[in-house]
Amino acid sequence: MTFFGLDCLAKKERELERKLRANDREYNLSFKYATNAIKTSKYNFFTFLPLNLFEQFQRIANAYFLFLLVLQVIPAISSLSWFTTVVPLVLVLTVTAAKDATDDINRHRSDNQVNNRKVQVLINRKLQNEKWMNVQVGDIIKLENNQFVTADLLLLSSSEPLNLVYIETAELDGETNLKVKQALPVTGDLGDNIEKLADFNGEVRCEPPNNRLDRFTGTLTFAGQKYSLDNEKILLRGCTLRNTDWCFGLVLFAGPETKLMQNCGKSTFKRTSIDRLMNILVLCIFGFLAFMCTVLAIGNCIWELNDGSQFTVFLPRQEGTSATFSAFLTFWSYVIILNTVVPISLYVSVEIIRLGNSFYIEWDRKMYYARNDTPAEARTTTLNEELGQIKYVFSDKTGTLTRNIMTFNKCSINGKTYGDVFDYMGQRLEITEHTDTVDFSFNPLADTRFQFHDHSLVEVVKLENPEVHAFFRLLALCHTVMAEEKTEGELVYQAQSPDEGALVTAARNFGFVFRSRTPESVSIVEMGKPRTYDLLAILDFNNVRKRMSVIVRSPEGKLSLYCKGADTIIYERLHQSCSKLMDVTTEHLNEFAGEGLRTLALAYKDLDEEYLSEWQQRHHEASTALENREEKLDELYEEIEKDLMLLGATAIEDKLQDGVPHTIEQLAKADIKVWVLTGDKQETAENIGYSCNLLREEMNDVFIVSGNSPEDVRQELRNARTSMKPDAVDDSAFLAERSRIKRPKVMTDEVVNGEYGLVINGHSLAYALEHSMEQEFLRTACMCKAVICCRVTPLQKAQVVELVKKYKQAVTLAIGDGANDVSMIKAAHIGVGISGQEGMQAVLSSDYSFAQFRFLQRLLLVHGRWSYLRMCKFLRYFFYKNFTFTFVHFWYAFFCGFSAQTVYDEWFITLYNLVYTALPVLGMSLFEQDVNDAWSFQHPQLYVPGQLNLYFSKKAFFKCALHSCYSSLVLFFIPYLSIFDTVRDDGKDVADYQSFAVLTQTCLMFAVTIQLGFEMTYWTAVNTLFVMGSLVMYFAITFTMYCNGLFLMLPAAFPFIGTARNSFNQPNIWLTIVLTSLLCILPVVTHRFLMVQLYPTINDKVMFKVRQAKTKLPPPTRRARIRRTSSRRSGYAFSHAQGYGDLVTSNRFLRRPAVSRSSGFTHAGRTTGFSPMGRSAGYSPTGRPQNAKVNNVEVTSLQMYRTIGEPSL
Repeated sequence: MTFFGLDCLAKKERELERKLRANDREYNLSFKYATNAIKTSKYNFFTFLPLNLFEQFQRIANAYFLFLLVLQVIPAISSLSWFTTVVPLVLVLTVTAAKDATDDINRHRSDNQVNNRKVQVLINRKLQNEKWMNVQVGDIIKLENNQFVTADLLLLSSSEPLNLVYIETAELDGETNLKVKQALPVTGDLGDNIEKLADFNGEVRCEPPNNRLDRFTGTLTFAGQKYSLDNEKILLRGCTLRNTDWCFGLVLFAGPETKLMQNCGKSTFKRTSIDRLMNILVLCIFGFLAFMCTVLAIGNCIWELNDGSQFTVFLPRQEGTSATFSAFLTFWSYVIILNTVVPISLYVSVEIIRLGNSFYIEWDRKMYYARNDTPAEARTTTLNEELGQIKYVFSDKTGTLTRNIMTFNKCSINGKTYGDVFDYMGQRLEITEHTDTVDFSFNPLADTRFQFHDHSLVEVVKLENPEVHAFFRLLALCHTVMAEEKTEGELVYQAQSPDEGALVTAARNFGFVFRSRTPESVSIVEMGKPRTYDLLAILDFNNVRKRMSVIVRSPEGKLSLYCKGADTIIYERLHQSCSKLMDVTTEHLNEFAGEGLRTLALAYKDLDEEYLSEWQQRHHEASTALENREEKLDELYEEIEKDLMLLGATAIEDKLQDGVPHTIEQLAKADIKVWVLTGDKQETAENIGYSCNLLREEMNDVFIVSGNSPEDVRQELRNARTSMKPDAVDDSAFLAERSRIKRPKVMTDEVVNGEYGLVINGHSLAYALEHSMEQEFLRTACMCKAVICCRVTPLQKAQVVELVKKYKQAVTLAIGDGANDVSMIKAAHIGVGISGQEGMQAVLSSDYSFAQFRFLQRLLLVHGRWSYLRMCKFLRYFFYKNFTFTFVHFWYAFFCGFSAQTVYDEWFITLYNLVYTALPVLGMSLFEQDVNDAWSFQHPQLYVPGQLNLYFSKKAFFKCALHSCYSSLVLFFIPYLSIFDTVRDDGKDVADYQSFAVLTQTCLMFAVTIQLGFEMTYWTAVNTLFVMGSLVMYFAITFTMYCNGLFLMLPAAFPFIGTARNSFNQPNIWLTIVLTSLLCILPVVTHRFLMVQLYPTINDKVMFKVRQAKTKLPPPTRRARIRRTSSRRSGYAFSHAQGYGDLVTSNRFLRRPAVSRSSGFTHAGRTTGFSPMGRSAGYSPTGRPQNAKVNNVEVTSLQMYRTIGEPSL
């Protein structure tokens, strides 16, 4: 059974190749491919009760209590009534079943919502509206703009020229920028002709279902010809069609076989470390219970042999009953009586506590994101305390740490920087949301969403500075952006990457507006004047070149090459006359990179007509060569892209989500290690690492692992480890030997001097994750403070998480926002989904979700820590009060002839856990907090004890058992000795069994209640009411049950008539209660006093500070903006994907001819919009001369472009 409930893999043999035929359902049904329906629910109306009960009784405790219930109905064994077990057992089963039913109903609703979406399917030669669940492999479906893609489709045709479609893949990878897909020309000719589409009978052979989002291989056979299929022709389920009126597609994979669903991975039942520890402890308790029962059974056998014969006069035995058989019955009787060492109410209370803490998360207004109306959501209620023990956080980058929104932030043009804001004293100001923005109203085609704060750049544009104009002209021409103008003047850019869109938008706002393109030309509006440049060549971007260039001819006939790319690449190709300008620009680039901005260098070159003609001829020959085509083209590109003239550099900010750097800083202080697993390129990921404080300049070193072979990767890892710890022993042989052992050994953390970072790329990671090298990689990575894995696949993300889980005794958390993060989210102990505009696939597979990464610190440092603290205190106290309660029975056995007589009243035994002590411990477990949230943020180190399991462990459990053993001795022997041979005030005997039972259980109630008071550090009105109310309730119920009326109605059920009244009116009884309580509490007070004085914990120290500060909250930390200086720089080119250069320059139009448009500017004479105003005359409030040239920097020979017929402009 798969996670989706569809037995799609249970075929006679594993599918090796998919075969299907368009418009032929009968043929395709013979392969029994999955339908498009999905099923995530577990039960239906008929299977719920049996399946749910079966699952619940797989829990050891539930099965144990069912076994006890069977024992209790055997009269020869049971000394307790059956209702003492059946009532709590039924309550537990009912509460759990109701919770499971609610969860499954929600799954049914979600499934129905998705399965009942409508789509147009081509059936019987006409389009019909069908539900998604009825779509089958081989169907042809029609999608319209803004519709979700129904299944994995082969794109056949579209409404756009060249059969292009634009899709948004936010559900898959969290990226909101549009991707372009293109159909085969042979299927594109089908258009939207229903007859042609209905006659289409192409056969597809392709790969079987898999989870690779970035790869597809297959062939289409149609009309006797075979065509190759790749990922560029496939639309995946989960994508959204954008800016495309319609398209037709052939269903290749449906339902659970789609790549989206295949990436959801296997859903595993997640349990907390406390749950796993509890299972071990419960088994130990069962063993101890068996030991105690065995001891008492042996005691019974000895007693029967020695003393039993003396009691047969008034306690006659049944015939045939031997001492051995009596001991056997006694064993099972004591199993029933002592079963309260593991009370079933424990599990009821645990579920209630977890549910309450889940509500706290959902009700937290500080985790509510008002902009998207998105509250935090606890999608599971069983993992809350695990949030307080996280050691490793694995995070996606795009859409998780960043908003995936690029903004043009700063630039350097001809040695002068723009983008900073200065006051009248010349001091640089920090830019905030209240800082004045540049007014672009002079430009009717400006994008109103674009913001820039340095007014001086607009002024130099208006003053027609030639270098500045050339800078923005380059940005308007050198790109592969598609422009769409649905209505007059409203431009929409479809960019291949957010970086490129940000640059073109910046040029647009500063007066150089990209309007449209054809394969042979680019049309722009320069300062209000339309101009069309002939596009002669695009030298496209790739991972090796790290730059792109265009060769254009201006309307005046001038030939130019414009180039943009990574600064290190551009600098190698500059003319020697640019050396001084290059030095100044390098300083600016370092400053930009130090602020975490993505930098890009711009350069140009004027070309000779004769040389270009000869170069174009050689370019044509190289592009049609059958052998070594790529190498020949690269040589030609290298030849023409040299002796460039530097224009300047851009600085783009990949906007981080609010609070990301501070959150990562707080997590680091809490000793939580953050690993970023991203599909982005190394430079981009490294840049974001510095931006969000994951990597810091203060680090001793940041190691780059980029080997192309296993040997290289192994050597780089060893070198890094040697640098961090020179005296480290190279135990690779030991690690290899250990790896052969089936059961992995926990790898301990190694202490290193200093802080280090590790960056490893995808192909190196593939080698590092191999079985022979995985421990070496993990050992090196865990010595680092931060780890970034680049270019990783969804599968590799999950493998990294599984590796840490396998060898590190630590709790992991994965956080992401796209379908490519789902496998990682499911692999980690806790999965967190970022909800919002980026997609919901990760949220649907997560345990917790919220809208912003910054909420993670509140989830862990506040809710997680409190949940862990509350659960641990609850368990310690719960075991204490129940062990104490039960051990009294054990001591009493030695004084009752091991007869399995209970020391307490049966009603007290029944109500002890369900009524008398239930609410006080729940009150503590729901409201307890050592310090408030403000102090939790002020001292993130408070989180560390949870990682080390200091609050509840086997050691803590053993201490609890010893404490209970001492308390039970006090609670039995002090009352026993106090009433032994004692008489009442009136001379009557007080030492009867019922009076002793009432005294003992009253002492027990006072002792456990006072102990609870010592456990609580945060008293509320509710807590106080519960604690005081439990004692009041005890006395009220006791006096009621021991009254004459109930005895007269049911004598057998209420035998303790008048006992409470007769006992509690004696002063020596109350003195005994006080003495017993003091002796129980005295060791606790002494131990805590000595520990706080001699060995204070971090909690003790912080709580002392809180008491000193009384109710005054700690002042909020004011974090000054840090301006780092850095020698490293990021390249925009690294984040860019393979371009559309070939597509753009193909001899077919990309867009249908647009309606004639005006330029958008009024240009009768010199327009008022471009007249110098304000500071345009050279005045600067900072005292800096406008357009000032940097000293000793040679002026470039750039000739300014001027519009013909408008010399004044």
